[in-house]
Amino acid sequence: MLDKNRNKRLRLLIKKLNKDRKKQAKKIDILCNDFIAAQRDFLKELKTIVFEANFYESIIGITDLNDLLQTAARLIGKQVDSANVTCFLRQEESLEQHAFESNQVADPVQEHFENCLNRRLVENICASNKVCTLDDMFEMGLQGNLAELGKISAVTIPLDIRGSLSGFMLVYRSSPKKLTTDEINNIIAVSSGLSRAIASCRSLLQTSD
Repeated sequence: MLDKNRNKRLRLLIKKLNKDRKKQAKKIDILCNDFIAAQRDFLKELKTIVFEANFYESIIGITDLNDLLQTAARLIGKQVDSANVTCFLRQEESLEQHAFESNQVADPVQEHFENCLNRRLVENICASNKVCTLDDMFEMGLQGNLAELGKISAVTIPLDIRGSLSGFMLVYRSSPKKLTTDEINNIIAVSSGLSRAIASCRSLLQTSD
């Protein structure tokens, strides 16, 4: 009888130890996953910081507006693979378009998209002063061949230049390689500094005139 009770207590003890071991293993898995996720987030932030530093180092001292925008487009094109960059600047009644293509091969899909960017749509995007997706652009008046436009991944990033001048960057490329959230966030990260650089170039131009 004594051995029977002892065996029962032993089985219960082993069962409890196994249960505790499973709980501990689950906690360790959660901690490991949290650590890996934290490392991944840290690396993303570090890449963004490195991109920002290289971007600002490259544009500092540039006083010509076209040179500034061309340099910015080249740097963004390197960061966002195969992307085309177009900057739209609006001041009072004038509207400037600065287009810089990253790829050398003519793409009829991209040409179709560019032809759909009429002045009214550009004005609406400027007025919205927000990050716009392709769906947002459709709501603002984008029209064209839906089958062709469906092959494009695009986003607009506002340039908060202040004063009477406003604008945005249009970044786009052909699908299926859609723009990722990380790529868009990296562009947003440098948009404020680029906006200030544009304003400085404009001020210098007006002073020289």
